[in-house]
Amino acid sequence: MTLRSAGKVNRPKEAPTLFASPNSTKKHLSTTRIARISTIAGLYAALSLVCILFLGGLAWGPVQFRLSEAVCVLALFTPDAVPGLALGCAIANLANIALGGTGMLGMLDVVFGSLATALGALASWRLRDRPRLALLGPVIANALIVPAYLPIMLQGLGFYAIPFTSISLDGAYLPMYLFGLVATGLGEAAVMYVLGLPLYRALSDSPLPERLARDAGVQTEGA
Repeated sequence: MTLRSAGKVNRPKEAPTLFASPNSTKKHLSTTRIARISTIAGLYAALSLVCILFLGGLAWGPVQFRLSEAVCVLALFTPDAVPGLALGCAIANLANIALGGTGMLGMLDVVFGSLATALGALASWRLRDRPRLALLGPVIANALIVPAYLPIMLQGLGFYAIPFTSISLDGAYLPMYLFGLVATGLGEAAVMYVLGLPLYRALSDSPLPERLARDAGVQTEGA
C-alpha cells in the first residue's frame, strides 16, 4: 500500500517558531534579554573597576567595600540580573588580575567571587517580594564564600598575618576564615543597606518595573 493510497501525505517539518520570521516575538524577546544581561554586566564591571582603581584592596580584600555591589538590587526587578551580575563580576575580577597584580591566584576570585555574586543575586530574585530580606542574599553569599579562598590569595601575594591583627596566616586558616566571614559580611551589608536599599526604592518609583513587566508580557497592576 502506498502513502498516497493510505491517505497520507509527507509534509516538510515546520521551522522552529524562533526563526519563523525576522520579526518573531520570541526572537525579539531573546535579543532584549541578551541586551539587558550585557548592560547589567557592563554596569557592574565598570563600577567595580572604578572601585578597584580608587579603593584598591578595599574592593577585593578581606575587608571589602565594593560599592558596585549596590547594583545587585537589580536582581529584585529581573532574573536577567543574575547572569548579568555574575558576568560583570567575572569581567571585573579578570581585570583586577592585571590591575592588582594578583596573577593566576586572581582566578580564584574570578571563579568563586562570581559564584558568590550569582548565588546572592539568585536569592534576591527569589525573595524579591520582601526587599529588606532579599538584600541579605548577596551579604550571606559573599560572607560565606569569599573568605574561603582569600587566605590562599593573601599568602600567595605575600601577606603573612591576618589584616589589622598580629595573627600569623601560617596554619591559621580557620581564624582567617572567621575574620573574613565577619569583615566581608559587614562590608557587604553596609553597601547593600546604605547604598543598595535607597537605590532599590528609587528604581521602584521609576518606570523600570513597568517596563520590565511589559517586556516579560506581564500586565502590571494599575497600569
